Amino acid sequence: MRVLLVEDGHSADESMPQALMGYGYVVDLVQDGKTALVSMSTHVYDALLLDAARHIPRGLDVLRMVRRAGGHVPVIVMTTRGATADRIRALNEGADDCLGKPFDMLELDARLHALMRRLGARSAALLTNGVLTLNPATREARSDAAAMRLSGREFALLQALMMRPGAILSRADLEDCIYGWTDEVESNAVEFLIHTVRKKLGAEVIRNVRGVGWMVSRPA
Repeated sequence: MRVLLVEDGHSADESMPQALMGYGYVVDLVQDGKTALVSMSTHVYDALLLDAARHIPRGLDVLRMVRRAGGHVPVIVMTTRGATADRIRALNEGADDCLGKPFDMLELDARLHALMRRLGARSAALLTNGVLTLNPATREARSDAAAMRLSGREFALLQALMMRPGAILSRADLEDCIYGWTDEVESNAVEFLIHTVRKKLGAEVIRNVRGVGWMVSRPA
């Protein structure tokens, strides 16, 4: 799942992007509404996380910009815990959910998946091709060989393949799914992740198409 995190430069929490990536999200981080709109014009996001805990008027300006531009991406606004009036304002301006800071990352993860379920997003449903099943809510993958929990990047890579069974994804396609655009792409990361997924779930779950990329089989 790819999310856009909008944080004011003065209130940026450096731990949040890392924590989200640890839960399997690909995170792009920006610090203002205009940059957020540019990012949304060039990338497809499953959700927008808007940190307005310190500057609720400025944060709601970003939310208004997104909605006026026709953006229908699900939005979770983070406000100061106990600030009921701020949460009401955010919901009235078009937020889909609000969360008071500080919060447990488990709660944010659960709210993101609940939001996906409510909106019928495909990322919330079980993904299966008859041989392999991936549960985005638990990040557990099941095959005939095993049932295993995946690391954040293992999950992001396998989810990208499972959402397009039968399609061949190149290295660049998969790198785009496992890295935010501010991350440094590690050499041979895709090959390493495919190796670890195969080791956990069986060598046949991901097929290599020599010189082109990788794929999982279509449902029978």
